[in-house]
Amino acid sequence: MSASVLDAIMAGARRSALERERRQRATVERQAGSASPQGAAFVSALARPGAQFIAECKRRSPSTGMLVRDYDPARIAGQYESAGAAAISVLTEPSFFDGSLDHLRAVRAAVSLPLLRKDFIATEFQLIEARAAGADAVLLIVAGLERHVIEELLAAATRLSLAALVEVHVPDEARLALDLGAVVIGVNSRDLQTLTVSSAVFDRIAPLMKPGVTWVAESGIRTPGDVRRVRGLGYAAVLIGERFMVSDDPGETLRQFIAQAREGES
Repeated sequence: MSASVLDAIMAGARRSALERERRQRATVERQAGSASPQGAAFVSALARPGAQFIAECKRRSPSTGMLVRDYDPARIAGQYESAGAAAISVLTEPSFFDGSLDHLRAVRAAVSLPLLRKDFIATEFQLIEARAAGADAVLLIVAGLERHVIEELLAAATRLSLAALVEVHVPDEARLALDLGAVVIGVNSRDLQTLTVSSAVFDRIAPLMKPGVTWVAESGIRTPGDVRRVRGLGYAAVLIGERFMVSDDPGETLRQFIAQAREGES
């Protein structure tokens, strides 16, 4: 996914969101007003001692294709909750991940854990949608947003009691996220131009870590040993989706990851 492709995706997401806002804003705002998001709970769950896991529900991946044909995000989320996940990420993007806000609603009805809406967020209305559908946190991708837009979305998320997982891919993006006051920063090791994964990204950004910020390692975490490695670099949590989605029993796989990743941790 080149930068130009990401820009096109973000532009499409913005247009789609503006059209939904034109048609649905009053209804979605009423629904959002009835919700009680726990953004602070998302942040605190990731900062607990020991390796913490954001377990992801997604049907499809642009790099791999279809992951789960008989996709039941509520059932999978229930398995994750029972296995000890700190939070759950739900893909809601329809074009590349076959996601839907209905998946988020179904997961919210099934579990009490903090939920992350994972999508290409470009407008405040998408934050309102996230709150209305039961999210506690949203993903903001630095590479796809201008600085002033990130600032506006961070401020709007705070007003809506939503946490923000601010995703970065290179050191300059991490510096920007820190400068803007992000308190949860996700480091995605997937190259946006080639879709390849390199764990060296985690190493390159680790020296920028500062106290008071929770760092999350994303993409390419395939084994408990990978979790232990990034924990050694200073990452508090990991976000894993594809590795669990291709498992016959996502919950049991997560349970094994947690047990093995925390071996030797005090």
